Amino acid sequence: MVFSSVDDAREFFKNDKFATSNGMMIDEIGEDYAICSMSIEENHLNAAGTVMGGVYFTLADFAFAVAVNNVHKVTVGMDSNITFLVPAKGSKLFATAKVVRSGKTTTFCEVQVKDEQDRLCAVFTGTAFKL
Repeated sequence: MVFSSVDDAREFFKNDKFATSNGMMIDEIGEDYAICSMSIEENHLNAAGTVMGGVYFTLADFAFAVAVNNVHKVTVGMDSNITFLVPAKGSKLFATAKVVRSGKTTTFCEVQVKDEQDRLCAVFTGTAFKL
């Protein structure tokens, strides 16, 4: 594990201004996973009154970054995909990133984004390159 604690990971990612300025937080890290969360605010909603797709993507991408950089620091995204399943209910989102495979130069990760009712709202996959 690269980060010795959640606080160590928070210190590293404090300069991730887009995620942190949108209220995204690192809740937990482990050898092959990371959990991040955020409160849904009015400015996160689209014209239909549901959470904007970019919010799900950014939270998933943030959890992805935390997980893969815990395997090897510094690691950057190469490719990602997201599938939106259902609109979130409630006032909080959680993203759980799990490292599926870590190779010599790349890491593949899956992220599930759920609402506070534990409904699966989006699934993100990403490949990262180890610098």
